[in-house]
Amino acid sequence: MSSRYPKVTYTEQGLREGMQIEDANIAIDDKIELLNALGETGLKNIVVGSFVSPRYTPQMARMDELMSKFKPIEGVTYTALALNERGVERAKEYSPPLTIERGSGRPSLSCHMCDVFVRRNTNRSQMQEMENWPKVIARAIEAGAKEAGIGANASFGSNFLGDFSVDQYMALLEHQHALWEDAGIKVTQVSMGDPMGWVHPEKVEQIIYRVKEKWPEATHWSLHSHNSRGMAVTSHYAALRALGPEDDLALDGTIGGFGGCPYCGNGRATGMAPTEDTMHMMEDMGIDTGVDLDKLIETVWMAEEILGRQLWGHVSRAGPRPSNGIDGRNVKTKVYDMNAPFVETLEQTKHFKLGSKAYEGGVYPWREPIASPYKDRLDKGLPVFEVDGDWPWKEDWFPKPSN
Repeated sequence: MSSRYPKVTYTEQGLREGMQIEDANIAIDDKIELLNALGETGLKNIVVGSFVSPRYTPQMARMDELMSKFKPIEGVTYTALALNERGVERAKEYSPPLTIERGSGRPSLSCHMCDVFVRRNTNRSQMQEMENWPKVIARAIEAGAKEAGIGANASFGSNFLGDFSVDQYMALLEHQHALWEDAGIKVTQVSMGDPMGWVHPEKVEQIIYRVKEKWPEATHWSLHSHNSRGMAVTSHYAALRALGPEDDLALDGTIGGFGGCPYCGNGRATGMAPTEDTMHMMEDMGIDTGVDLDKLIETVWMAEEILGRQLWGHVSRAGPRPSNGIDGRNVKTKVYDMNAPFVETLEQTKHFKLGSKAYEGGVYPWREPIASPYKDRLDKGLPVFEVDGDWPWKEDWFPKPSN
């Protein structure tokens, strides 16, 4: 991983965040096949689903069958959402392969900034969430905790109450921080949550900079963002740029960017950051993800077959930025054939992975094959542009000043 950026822990949420908004009748064998394929991609953290009441989330009604049939991959951490003790007890029946963890291991104070959303989502109020804070602190003191976390969900805004400013978010953190300070426990972790797609890179940057200025000991961060307004991947980028190598950052997303919550008002349009888009971005930033992007794209196409529709991601449609073979990038997709016919449909676009058969029979309007001196150089292993050399700057056809 590049020393410029924080250590990233990425969690794939498709089997939970994605499937929870889809048809409850999706075949369990299809989900198992998808989960097995995800395990082969190099992703290290995968959420398999939720142990919750099927009354509220009918899509998770067959979790026991899924857990008994899927094939865990060594080296992959599998987790599941459990919102109460009953859910935790159900999950424990499948540990291993499940890793039973609740949060980061640091006691944390958190609540939803949107009281309306939490009432719709968990049938509790923000006030009830806050009522639990003294118990969290008491347990932390009893356990001898040295570090703790603060944070909020709906950190950036709400479809039901509108925008929440960075000042408002910081005010909530300050109250939480004061409680931990009073207990003699250092705050080292900050979480930002975004169930309704209000995340914005500018706000993410502001929050990180202001927290770092006020509490420099905060080095553990998490950002869970939805993509209703197309800001999730750019917000991932903002967090990566604002944090440094002394920090660690937990990010979430789903293959294809599918997902959403029936309680937030945006349904399937809520989405999440497409995992393949975030992985592609991180790799090109010099952050080693350990993920086989080719296999990851295959899981997106598999999910689209299962769901019967196109998903929201971009890299799964257009492919990774192709490599010219001398750029040092470890990408299987090579530069396109300059004599390919018209590529117009999404099916033809899959040539980046399927080869020329994807656009076979396409319109070819050129009377002669296309040729380029730049491509000739590339074929010889030479740079397309020489930064400190003569090509193309001293060629006869390159415009030059008169003096």
